[in-house]
Amino acid sequence: MAITQLSAFLENTPGTLYQVVSALSDADVNLRALSVADTKDFGILRVIVSDAERAKKVLSDYTVAAETKVIAVKMDDHAGALKKILQIMQEAGINIEYVYAFTGARTGSAYVVMRVDNIDEAEAILAGNNIVTLCDKDMEDVLDQ
Repeated sequence: MAITQLSAFLENTPGTLYQVVSALSDADVNLRALSVADTKDFGILRVIVSDAERAKKVLSDYTVAAETKVIAVKMDDHAGALKKILQIMQEAGINIEYVYAFTGARTGSAYVVMRVDNIDEAEAILAGNNIVTLCDKDMEDVLDQ
Protein backbone atom coordinates (compact mmCIF):
# COMPACT_ATOMS: atom_id res chain seq x y z
CA MET A 1 0.00 0.00 0.00
CA ALA A 2 2.92 2.36 -0.61
CA ILE A 3 2.17 5.85 -1.82
CA THR A 4 3.78 7.87 -4.61
CA GLN A 5 6.12 10.69 -3.70
CA LEU A 6 7.78 12.99 -6.22
CA SER A 7 11.30 14.22 -5.59
CA ALA A 8 13.04 17.03 -7.46
CA PHE A 9 16.26 18.97 -7.14
CA LEU A 10 15.72 22.72 -7.00
CA GLU A 11 18.25 25.52 -7.04
CA ASN A 12 18.75 27.00 -3.60
CA THR A 13 17.98 30.56 -4.71
CA PRO A 14 15.37 33.12 -3.63
CA GLY A 15 11.98 32.51 -5.20
CA THR A 16 12.63 29.05 -6.65
CA LEU A 17 10.34 27.22 -4.23
CA TYR A 18 7.66 29.88 -4.71
CA GLN A 19 7.83 29.50 -8.50
CA VAL A 20 7.47 25.72 -8.33
CA VAL A 21 4.67 25.75 -5.75
CA SER A 22 2.90 28.51 -7.70
CA ALA A 23 3.11 26.50 -10.92
CA LEU A 24 1.73 23.41 -9.19
CA SER A 25 -1.08 25.48 -7.71
CA ASP A 26 -1.88 27.06 -11.09
CA ALA A 27 -2.09 23.52 -12.54
CA ASP A 28 -4.64 22.64 -9.84
CA VAL A 29 -2.28 20.17 -8.15
CA ASN A 30 -3.02 19.88 -4.45
CA LEU A 31 0.04 19.50 -2.23
CA ARG A 32 -0.85 16.96 0.44
CA ALA A 33 2.60 16.83 2.03
CA LEU A 34 5.83 18.69 1.35
CA SER A 35 9.39 18.50 2.58
CA VAL A 36 12.47 20.42 1.51
CA ALA A 37 15.97 19.38 2.54
CA ASP A 38 18.68 21.83 1.60
CA THR A 39 22.35 22.06 0.89
CA LYS A 40 24.30 25.15 -0.08
CA ASP A 41 23.53 24.93 -3.80
CA PHE A 42 20.30 22.99 -4.12
CA GLY A 43 17.32 21.64 -2.26
CA ILE A 44 15.52 18.34 -2.54
CA LEU A 45 11.79 18.92 -2.82
CA ARG A 46 9.67 15.95 -1.81
CA VAL A 47 5.92 16.16 -2.35
CA ILE A 48 2.86 13.99 -2.17
CA VAL A 49 0.27 15.42 -4.50
CA SER A 50 -3.26 14.93 -5.76
CA ASP A 51 -2.11 14.20 -9.33
CA ALA A 52 1.42 12.85 -9.72
CA GLU A 53 1.39 12.80 -13.53
CA ARG A 54 0.26 16.43 -13.79
CA ALA A 55 2.78 17.45 -11.13
CA LYS A 56 5.62 15.69 -13.01
CA LYS A 57 4.70 17.68 -16.13
CA VAL A 58 4.77 20.94 -14.19
CA LEU A 59 8.05 20.06 -12.46
CA SER A 60 9.64 19.17 -15.81
CA ASP A 61 9.71 22.91 -16.60
CA TYR A 62 12.11 23.36 -13.68
CA THR A 63 13.90 20.06 -13.14
CA VAL A 64 13.55 16.30 -13.43
CA ALA A 65 11.08 14.73 -11.01
CA ALA A 66 11.53 11.18 -9.82
CA GLU A 67 8.81 8.94 -8.43
CA THR A 68 9.57 7.11 -5.22
CA LYS A 69 7.39 4.73 -3.28
CA VAL A 70 7.14 5.62 0.40
CA ILE A 71 5.04 4.49 3.33
CA ALA A 72 2.47 6.80 4.88
CA VAL A 73 1.46 5.67 8.34
CA LYS A 74 -1.64 6.85 10.15
CA MET A 75 -1.05 7.61 13.82
CA ASP A 76 -2.67 9.42 16.68
CA ASP A 77 -1.65 13.04 17.18
CA HIS A 78 -0.16 12.75 20.67
CA ALA A 79 3.21 12.42 22.34
CA GLY A 80 4.69 8.96 21.90
CA ALA A 81 2.79 7.94 18.75
CA LEU A 82 5.82 8.28 16.48
CA LYS A 83 8.06 6.63 19.07
CA LYS A 84 5.88 3.50 18.96
CA ILE A 85 6.13 3.29 15.17
CA LEU A 86 9.87 3.88 15.14
CA GLN A 87 10.37 1.28 17.87
CA ILE A 88 8.52 -1.33 15.81
CA MET A 89 10.68 -0.50 12.79
CA GLN A 90 13.89 -0.52 14.82
CA GLU A 91 13.12 -3.87 16.43
CA ALA A 92 12.45 -5.33 12.98
CA GLY A 93 15.74 -4.00 11.64
CA ILE A 94 14.06 -1.77 9.04
CA ASN A 95 16.27 1.14 7.98
CA ILE A 96 14.49 4.48 7.65
CA GLU A 97 16.25 6.69 5.09
CA TYR A 98 14.19 9.79 5.82
CA VAL A 99 10.92 10.79 7.42
CA TYR A 100 8.51 13.72 7.56
CA ALA A 101 5.11 14.13 9.14
CA PHE A 102 1.90 16.12 8.90
CA THR A 103 -1.40 16.38 10.73
CA GLY A 104 -4.77 15.59 9.21
CA ALA A 105 -7.89 17.71 9.04
CA ARG A 106 -9.59 15.62 11.74
CA THR A 107 -8.55 16.53 15.26
CA GLY A 108 -6.19 13.95 16.69
CA SER A 109 -5.03 12.50 13.38
CA ALA A 110 -1.47 12.62 12.10
CA TYR A 111 0.58 10.90 9.43
CA VAL A 112 4.25 10.07 9.05
CA VAL A 113 5.87 9.48 5.66
CA MET A 114 8.87 7.16 5.62
CA ARG A 115 11.30 6.06 2.95
CA VAL A 116 12.50 2.62 4.03
CA ASP A 117 14.88 0.02 2.65
CA ASN A 118 12.19 -2.67 2.32
CA ILE A 119 8.64 -1.39 1.82
CA ASP A 120 6.92 -4.78 1.67
CA GLU A 121 8.55 -6.01 4.86
CA ALA A 122 7.90 -2.72 6.67
CA GLU A 123 4.23 -2.70 5.70
CA ALA A 124 3.80 -6.31 6.82
CA ILE A 125 5.43 -5.58 10.18
CA LEU A 126 3.32 -2.48 10.69
CA ALA A 127 0.12 -4.33 9.75
CA GLY A 128 1.06 -7.11 12.17
CA ASN A 129 1.17 -4.45 14.88
CA ASN A 130 -2.22 -2.98 13.89
CA ILE A 131 -0.61 0.13 12.39
CA VAL A 132 -2.52 1.49 9.38
CA THR A 133 -0.60 2.38 6.21
CA LEU A 134 -2.13 4.30 3.32
CA CYS A 135 -2.22 3.88 -0.45
CA ASP A 136 -2.45 6.64 -3.06
CA LYS A 137 -6.26 6.48 -3.06
CA ASP A 138 -6.36 6.86 0.74
CA MET A 139 -4.36 10.08 0.42
CA GLU A 140 -7.28 11.63 -1.46
CA ASP A 141 -9.32 11.52 1.74
CA VAL A 142 -6.66 12.33 4.34
CA LEU A 143 -7.22 16.06 4.43
CA ASP A 144 -11.00 15.75 4.16
CA GLN A 145 -11.49 13.62 7.29
